[in-house]
Amino acid sequence: MLKEVNDLDLVNDLSDYKVSFNEFDKVLGFFIDDTIVGFLDYSVIYDRMEINYIYVLEKHRKKGIGYQLLKYVIDNYSYDITLEVNVNNIVAINLYKKLDFKIVAIREKYYNGIDGYLMERRIL
Repeated sequence: MLKEVNDLDLVNDLSDYKVSFNEFDKVLGFFIDDTIVGFLDYSVIYDRMEINYIYVLEKHRKKGIGYQLLKYVIDNYSYDITLEVNVNNIVAINLYKKLDFKIVAIREKYYNGIDGYLMERRIL
């Protein structure tokens, strides 16, 4: 089940990434039996959406949870969406491409010396 998360402890206990809410930030959680197993942290700033972080517990990966989280925001908001991804994260890059994200730039040494792609999905 997908639902908005307002309790920072729920998501901050899942991964090393730490969410901090502000007026632009939102978190969408994926729950199985009332237990959060993944989340999508995103910001809506004026007429754009930025995906800040997406995370799924390792034992729940490859089950389409990341896809469902992204598809939800794509289907429920009418914004151009941007995100950054490590050039070596082929699984994530393929997921984003499946959802019509395109590589629009390279961020040199963005991830501790490793390049990142800036990817964008424009409103169709």
